[in-house]
Amino acid sequence: MAYIGKQPLVGNYTVLDALTATTTDTYALTKNSVAVFPQTPANCIVSLNGVIQAPFSSYNISGSNIVFDSALTGSDSIDFITVLGDVLNVGTVSDGTIGLAKLSATGTKDATTFLRGDNTFAVPAGGTNTPVFYAYRNITSQSISTNTDTVVQFNAEYIDSNNAYDTSTYRFTPSAGTYLLGFNLTIVPSSTSLRQVRIKIVKSGATTWGAQGIFSPVNIYENSAPTWISSSALVQANGTDYFSVYIYGYNSAFTVESTVNYPCHFYGYKIIE
Repeated sequence: MAYIGKQPLVGNYTVLDALTATTTDTYALTKNSVAVFPQTPANCIVSLNGVIQAPFSSYNISGSNIVFDSALTGSDSIDFITVLGDVLNVGTVSDGTIGLAKLSATGTKDATTFLRGDNTFAVPAGGTNTPVFYAYRNITSQSISTNTDTVVQFNAEYIDSNNAYDTSTYRFTPSAGTYLLGFNLTIVPSSTSLRQVRIKIVKSGATTWGAQGIFSPVNIYENSAPTWISSSALVQANGTDYFSVYIYGYNSAFTVESTVNYPCHFYGYKIIE
């Protein structure tokens, strides 16, 4: 866009330490006594005896040294040397001036990209997926009484990035935001009377959120065999809300198992917005 007045400057403009001419053509370049390595003669401004020198023909750069085309004498004056910054360096931008949309990578669709619904994909940059947690049960089974809403006791954890999950109350209490929560459980009936199992993610002990479902797989009541159940939901938290998994069995008691073969997990993470 056009500017009214002076164009903003971008770069790392550095006036180097003063040099005293002697009978040599090579001089070390420093700033505050620290070596400086210009990338090319073209991003230096060199004044010798009051005349701006032409890069490449009047001088060159070798590492952290400037090399004049011929040796100077004690009567010459190296007025100043300014380094204009790194080649193609855009400088340091101000905080809050570049949005995530400007940092997205784009390309052609393929099976490994994040699809956007047209012929391109976008991979957003920035943000974090924390808090993130992954809890489980480290006791083999939990008994669930007939016709009773019971919180599932995920009493251990693999991951808890922000200490947001409590292994004694079985609650995830995250900071404000949108989260993907999920669970997987293994149900073992106590009798063939068990016909249905209801599992739900409950917000702050009162509100069912998203993943409520009635599960009645055939093998629960025909074979009394273990049945693996999983689900997930997007939830919103205000910073004080907490989330737990509740389970309810119709007509019969049963157990929630947790072994190598019968996993029992509760997990979630924040969605980057």
